[in-house]
Amino acid sequence: MLKVQEIRELIKLVNQSNIDEFEYEQEGTRIKMKKSTAGSATQAPVIQQSVVEKPEVAVVQPPQATVAAKVETTVQQPVQEVQQKEKEDSNLHKITSPMVGTFYQSPSPGADAYVKPGSRVTKDSIVCIVEAMKLFNEIEAEVDGEIVEVLVKDGQLVEYGQPLFLVKVD
Repeated sequence: MLKVQEIRELIKLVNQSNIDEFEYEQEGTRIKMKKSTAGSATQAPVIQQSVVEKPEVAVVQPPQATVAAKVETTVQQPVQEVQQKEKEDSNLHKITSPMVGTFYQSPSPGADAYVKPGSRVTKDSIVCIVEAMKLFNEIEAEVDGEIVEVLVKDGQLVEYGQPLFLVKVD
């Protein structure tokens, strides 16, 4: 999930480039940015006053502000869902990648995965392998508990510190 600062950087880059339209999708979150033509002004929704005698007020924003508003509304709901999930996950231990490399669930192709959701692990249990520069590094659970979720797919590239598993600690 992108952070708000990263979204702002994307907006700035799209505005400074020759790109008219930009679309990004990751883990069910979709961001779509579209530049308005330079000569036209866009209108925000009409704001109506409660007193009948007052005229309707329309707010005109520059194209840059319009792009930002569209992105914020598109991302707002998934951000709230992620924040709620983070609260639920706060009592779970995250096993993270100690290095950049390729994630493997099993010791060899075709073999059973080391762990699956529901598997019991101890501190010394091997949960996966991360390959870095042709070296296969066995990753241990670090805690006693039950695997709740596998957060990456077999063969996926992982970053240093990226969560790999969620463990419900005993």
